[in-house]
Amino acid sequence: MTTESSPAFIDFEASSLDLIASYPIEVGICLPDGTLHSWLIRPHVLWQDWSESAEKIHGITRQTLEQEGLPVSEVAASLNRLLSGPVFCDAWTFDSFWLHRLFRAANIRAEFQLESVSMLLDADQVRLWASSRQQVINRLGLPVHRAANDALILHKTWENIQLLASGSVL
Repeated sequence: MTTESSPAFIDFEASSLDLIASYPIEVGICLPDGTLHSWLIRPHVLWQDWSESAEKIHGITRQTLEQEGLPVSEVAASLNRLLSGPVFCDAWTFDSFWLHRLFRAANIRAEFQLESVSMLLDADQVRLWASSRQQVINRLGLPVHRAANDALILHKTWENIQLLASGSVL
């Protein structure tokens, strides 16, 4: 399945990969026009989980979050202001968990629906995804495991897949 216009993409970084205790620490979105937004998220008082190995991957310290992160209610409200309809991610199980934790802590409802990027792709495009994503990462030269960069990588990979599907040369 493909769409005429570009979709919006979202990515989260988290305190760990524990699907019981982890929580979102950063969220980034890439809007259909390629505009990027990202927010560091100040840990809610009940969020105590922290993984040193996850910190080494994303490079965000808990101290940075406490000093520079925004309250969960502000981040959730910003997401609702900017997003509507389906928003796509590449790790639905984790991203939906972290989205739910963010909005639950903020005590508001998400005004958009999280969907897997695979919903945008046919079988041939799914097979091309990993190699196309790696090409995008190489071309952009951006650090991965930062939410806005990863959302942009999703956007650019989707664009590449569309070009490949139409027979255009990259």
